[in-house]
Amino acid sequence: MRELCERWRDNGIFADVCGPKKWRAETYPVYRDPFGVRDYPSPSVDDAQSNYAFELERSACALFGFVTYGVHMSMFEEKEIDGTRHLYTWVPTRAKTKPTWPGYLDNTVAGGIPSGSSSFDTLVKECMEEASIEADIVRKYARATGAISYFFRTPAGWLQPEVEFVYDLVIPRDAGSVPKPLDGEVEKFEFLNQDELAARLQAGLFKPNCALVIIDLLVRLGYITPDNEADFTQIVTRLHGRFDYDIWSVQ
Repeated sequence: MRELCERWRDNGIFADVCGPKKWRAETYPVYRDPFGVRDYPSPSVDDAQSNYAFELERSACALFGFVTYGVHMSMFEEKEIDGTRHLYTWVPTRAKTKPTWPGYLDNTVAGGIPSGSSSFDTLVKECMEEASIEADIVRKYARATGAISYFFRTPAGWLQPEVEFVYDLVIPRDAGSVPKPLDGEVEKFEFLNQDELAARLQAGLFKPNCALVIIDLLVRLGYITPDNEADFTQIVTRLHGRFDYDIWSVQ
């Protein structure tokens, strides 16, 4: 499959998905059970019992409908103003040179999980590369808060199932850590309040899956509730899809 995808790349087949301008030169793991353990070949892992099947070029996974995995972190602060809670979140603007979704808004830190890496190790790496947040800060304050799972329909109509492991980072003010661009993937960071967040979400300025993570954050922190959102149940259940895996999987 690796050689097949390389031939497609070199011959311009599916150029909008895995062509030379889309090729990432990074592999993603493919698992027998996409909701099972995320292991990786090692001397201590029995291949016959492993959930890992093989790995494939990141950009080509959408062609086969393989589930891909990533980490998304929101760095935020809650302030009380006149007796009311207000949420402020660090939001980056993606560089215009990015091969995917250039110029869109993103979560504070986000990235795909490459083969052989754990979710938290990926988060630590991405925090430094994208936002100049030191590893010791991440390890001390970042907290895993769940996951979202969904189908993304690409502009060409491909259905890409994705799972994003969600993290929160709430840093005490005296810690003095502010996200700053480092590797050129982010143009700038803005400290937005919840009204500005909502306005930009409704305007479609966020990368779509990042918008889902923001909505998940607003639900978890109690800003979106069953009493103020008529579609609350629809929203919450659709943030945690199973891709009809129980129907099409072969045991």
